[in-house]
Amino acid sequence: MRLPFFVYGTLRPGEHNHDLFLRGRTRREEPGLLPGAVLYDGPGYPYAVEQDGGTVTGEIVTALPEAYGELRAALDRLEEYVPGDPHTLYERVRRDVTAADGRTVHAWVYVAGPAVAVRLRAHGRPIESGDWSARR
Repeated sequence: MRLPFFVYGTLRPGEHNHDLFLRGRTRREEPGLLPGAVLYDGPGYPYAVEQDGGTVTGEIVTALPEAYGELRAALDRLEEYVPGDPHTLYERVRRDVTAADGRTVHAWVYVAGPAVAVRLRAHGRPIESGDWSARR
């Protein structure tokens, strides 16, 4: 499935992984929101944890068709996503996100893996605004 990606941390414009992974590989980048998730501070990067009562701010990134497969593989490696591994750092899941103009967009989102999510819900530090870029 060739879905756009919803990015909310170090892949956002102005963050260090944006240029490394996305520059020259995207057709479109637009603001968006992920409902039903809370953003937690991590060791230099954030985690979106699926739970009621939160909204995460980020960007909806549409890859160039010719770069899609390579980009998805690169992002899976960056996020240390291992399909089926309960200890994976992040999981890539299909979720509905809301574009700035109100459209619902089906997108891939890297959310905290199961073990990480349990730990963050119990002991993590939420980013109240839901916006990694505004945390400073």
